[in-house]
Amino acid sequence: MKRFPPAENKLATLENWRKYPYNVWSFHNVRELIPTSEISNDPSKIWKLGLAKTTAEMISEEELINLATDAVVVIHKGNILYEKYLNGMSENQQHILFSVSKSILGLLFGILEKEKLTSADSLVKKYIPEVKNTAYEDATIRNCLDMQVGVHFDEDYLASSGPIIDYRCAANWNPTPSEKSHLGLRSFIQTLTEKIGHHGQKFQYVSPNTDLLGWVVERATGTKYSTIVSNLLWKPLGAEQPGYLTVDRFGAPRSAGGKCFTARDLARVGMLICENGARDSAQIIPESWIEDIFSGGNNKAWELGDMAVDFHEKNMAYRSKWYSHKGEKPMVHGVGIHGQYLFVDRKKEISISWFSSDNDPFSKLRLPKVLNIVNRIRNQLD
Repeated sequence: MKRFPPAENKLATLENWRKYPYNVWSFHNVRELIPTSEISNDPSKIWKLGLAKTTAEMISEEELINLATDAVVVIHKGNILYEKYLNGMSENQQHILFSVSKSILGLLFGILEKEKLTSADSLVKKYIPEVKNTAYEDATIRNCLDMQVGVHFDEDYLASSGPIIDYRCAANWNPTPSEKSHLGLRSFIQTLTEKIGHHGQKFQYVSPNTDLLGWVVERATGTKYSTIVSNLLWKPLGAEQPGYLTVDRFGAPRSAGGKCFTARDLARVGMLICENGARDSAQIIPESWIEDIFSGGNNKAWELGDMAVDFHEKNMAYRSKWYSHKGEKPMVHGVGIHGQYLFVDRKKEISISWFSSDNDPFSKLRLPKVLNIVNRIRNQLD
């Protein structure tokens, strides 16, 4: 994509946009490939960030390159300590979050509960009666928020066939054959009828749970998802740039993975969590919801789940779409495939946003390396 128009063999398309080398360009140019819906900011209310007098090289160039890094922003107590952009990224460019999008939705539900528009204890079918006769019929919003729904779905990012391919076609993320053109995110969710186990017992990572919650948001508020994110979070937060998210062929939001934000604005989300959900004197997210993300969650459900082996720590849980590291040095983080992260250390007031274009969707080697760097930074700062 270094010249326009690019040579045909170097053109990013819907078929190759998540593969190297095309993803290096496409991950921060998503709206050139997929229909999107704007998440507006308020330019008159930008949360101003300070700049540290000296910015240390907290991450080596070798580490950045080896991790296919596109952007990193480290904020400490409201000041940018470290900021780096690679692979054509800049501070004003939105980059896809993939599943860090789920963590944003998790914050949104705290606001909706405060406004009494939803309740985590309510059955999903209260808002979406269309889930009758599916695996979600007797699931609660809390089950979906904590990925404890007993639905049969194999989230294999390297699969070349099966329901996950239908899911990507439904999301408008893959070229869709004519016989699948009827599929959208909402109709796909209604095909998930097979149950495995009981709800609320075991952590099982299923992205459609979050797309279903995006549907709940729209049904409960009578407003499209991107507008709700804008009005309840993005504008009050003081985002510097608008964001956007991908939508399917029928306009349904890919709330599980389609949000695109700048690195600075994603780091601002982390700072909002450091401030217990408040910006200045305005409480945006209930403090009790933030506290619950850090201290709530079912450790046993996490230990029974399929991701516990990827973390050395035992005192962990997954709560409201956030991975929660408990103990003496608590931290929460969101994770997206291909190397997207947001880390938040509330005690030390550290927020680290990290974008990458790794060719491997879910490398078992990448996360430990990134966690080592993040913990190294945390140990350096008071």
